[in-house]
Amino acid sequence: MIARFASVLFLLVLAGCSSEPSGNGLPDFSHVAEKAGPSVVNIATMSRGESGNAEGELPFGLEESPFGDWFRDHFGEGEGGGMPSRSLGSGFVLWDDYVLTNHHVVRDADEIIVRLADRRELEAELVGSDERSDLALLRLDADDLRPVEVGSSEVLRVGNWVVAIGSPFGFEQTVTAGIVSAKGRSLASGQYVPFIQTDVAINKGNSGGPLFNLDGEVVGINSQIYSQTGGYQGISFAIPIDMAISVAEQLRDEGSVARGWLGVVIQEVTRELAMSFGLDKPQGALVTRVLPDGPAASAGLREGDVILSFDGEPIPRSAALPAVVGATKPGREVEVVLLRDGDRMDLDVSVGELNESAMRDGASPLPEPPTDTGLLGMRVETLSSQEREAEGGIGGGVRVAELQAGPAREAGIRSGDIILTVAGTEIDSVTRLREVIERQTPGRSVPFLVQRRGSPLFIAVRIPES
Repeated sequence: MIARFASVLFLLVLAGCSSEPSGNGLPDFSHVAEKAGPSVVNIATMSRGESGNAEGELPFGLEESPFGDWFRDHFGEGEGGGMPSRSLGSGFVLWDDYVLTNHHVVRDADEIIVRLADRRELEAELVGSDERSDLALLRLDADDLRPVEVGSSEVLRVGNWVVAIGSPFGFEQTVTAGIVSAKGRSLASGQYVPFIQTDVAINKGNSGGPLFNLDGEVVGINSQIYSQTGGYQGISFAIPIDMAISVAEQLRDEGSVARGWLGVVIQEVTRELAMSFGLDKPQGALVTRVLPDGPAASAGLREGDVILSFDGEPIPRSAALPAVVGATKPGREVEVVLLRDGDRMDLDVSVGELNESAMRDGASPLPEPPTDTGLLGMRVETLSSQEREAEGGIGGGVRVAELQAGPAREAGIRSGDIILTVAGTEIDSVTRLREVIERQTPGRSVPFLVQRRGSPLFIAVRIPES
């Protein structure tokens, strides 16, 4: 009886979704393919230049695919000039005559051909492209295009079924399905995008194609995979549609994307650092540098602050902060909740606009002669004004010249590191370093801010008890 009741309940749950169960109780995705398929397009590009594929050579997998002849018809065999680079991707009709795809699909393209689901082939105009979000907007001169229905990635839940439609290896209108594996994933290649992770099969040619929910609404744009072989291995990533719409609207209206900028350099809060800052668990984004004349500096943020929330959005880890800040409209004033010296505090920050030429600060006080300190197993030296300038114009700090067995080495400090602060106190001399270390409580972990190869880094060092 219990087993029968459970089976009936399972079928009722499936019936509550738009996907109707098949005879064996599994979801049937045919209605998603029928409803959304006409909005999906295939995109072929060619760039003429010194780099690229050899003449006449097609990208891997396309020689024998249905798009092999298409490339040859549109772009020829590459004879008579240069070495053209060809690529294939996917996209979808977002608005009446606009197509959304990935930036990397159309990057450096001299010619973009869009093939519609009804077999029409049109040359597309590149309206705008944004590398940070990996999105590009195209425009077509055509009638009777069928835009997708737009859903919400915000309400998408881990475990929900999702469906991808695209042209892997040139096999157009290929439908694959899976579930949402995680949300808000941060990748080094896309720090401004909180990716949706799925186990939907994605391969070369799927890039830029839509990810649908079971109502046939687009909830993401398939962007990349995690693979050690170059092929699908069960982990794929999609750009959330809520973010993509914002980017697409800016590309359509302005031709470029404006992003919020805070003006800080951050790192992850480890378990050891969390203990040293008095946090009950690792969380937030640890500020390792505040850029001069930036929004954070004007608001009073300091090195060593741990940002716990930004504009009401919790920051569970440092990788979450760039996406939240980047999505904030420049000029807005937002509340930042942070931890400083063990106390929580709120600051109001007027968000700036991301500027690639943000300058690093720098003042160079007069150095002291090099001096040894046997504290924590380190021998340190003050820096000359020339050395500080070479390190980016840092205003203080001492260099670790030699390491022996001891707490510093055990914590991860390396020879060549420049110690900038200890427990939030700036270190401008060897004498100052000794004073600060000696007044720390034995047995506690203390945060050291160091500069390593030009990048700031916090390291928790345990002060020995004897």
